[in-house]
Amino acid sequence: MNLIYSGLEALSEYLSAHVLTCLIPAFFIAGAIAVFVSKSEVMKYFGSKANKARAYSVASVSGAILAVCSCTILPLFASIRQRGAGLGPAVAFLYSGPAINVLAIVYSAKLLGMNLGVARAVGAIVFSVVIGLIMAALFKKQEEALHNGTAEWISPDDDKKYPLWKISTYFAAMVVFLVAASSIGLVIGLETIEPGKALMKLSGNITPALIALVFFILSIWFSFKWYTGEERENWMKETWSLAWKIVPILLAGVFIAGIIKELLPEPLVQRWVGGNSLGNNLLASVFGALMYFSTLTEVPIVKALMDLGMGKGPALTLLLAGPSLSLPNMIVIGKVMGIKRTAAYVLIVIIMSTFTGMLFGKVI
Repeated sequence: MNLIYSGLEALSEYLSAHVLTCLIPAFFIAGAIAVFVSKSEVMKYFGSKANKARAYSVASVSGAILAVCSCTILPLFASIRQRGAGLGPAVAFLYSGPAINVLAIVYSAKLLGMNLGVARAVGAIVFSVVIGLIMAALFKKQEEALHNGTAEWISPDDDKKYPLWKISTYFAAMVVFLVAASSIGLVIGLETIEPGKALMKLSGNITPALIALVFFILSIWFSFKWYTGEERENWMKETWSLAWKIVPILLAGVFIAGIIKELLPEPLVQRWVGGNSLGNNLLASVFGALMYFSTLTEVPIVKALMDLGMGKGPALTLLLAGPSLSLPNMIVIGKVMGIKRTAAYVLIVIIMSTFTGMLFGKVI
């Protein structure tokens, strides 16, 4: 009964704090990407034949403005992958999205120290590029076979052009809406961890809720002003299709993660991550990879563990592996890009996080 209660508690917290304010906006953005962003534009920046320097540069920092978690990034990843993005750049985006957002980096530096904050920022950018390149190399033949005959590949009917300024303005409004809405979820999530620090204001007397409302209305207005009824209908269909594919699996994964949290109580984890050995860092990496951390909540959790004796090496390991991976995340990306690619991605993240944490622990 304790295991079931833990799973239901995790599910309840996720639904109340993150689905309405984080995941639903992300699904609407993903649906809009599928309808309004032409495949040629996706191919230009993220395609398997795109300029690698540009593709990985964009992918590695594209999450900087998105306050998203390992689950909220999934519909965005699935959408650009569906539109023809190459495996390497898509995986770089998948990793960097939750790992490099500005809120997470600033909060890490403030709460955990400047050295950990900087190490996390640099590590996330480097990791995203290296992991993307490794994945592209490992599955080069399969990707070529997958895209053979479909990359140049775009039929006129499937690649309707929209003015760049309209797309940019529209998506900027939706991204601001997502960031503001995510910060509301952040407040809800942090209230259970740091009640005294949960209330955050973006500037002056303007609250995240007001900003989210304004940009939500702007997004709707733009959609009616610039796009036809058929296009809006296709947008809703794509949004629903992505949600139907991802949400049931995601919620099941959150429930299972809650059970695992009960099986691996915090005192036991603290006991095994106090040093800087290979085992300490590997355990921190695996623990981070399995557990679900909502946006920024990994920072106070790591702080609490450090106060109880967690080493700086395992702390960085957890920060590099945790935000970008979770059991729900693994289940969904397995459906999006296949079991072999998912297993390779998870293994690469765990190994790189482990050895980077060890190195950091010895240097600091």
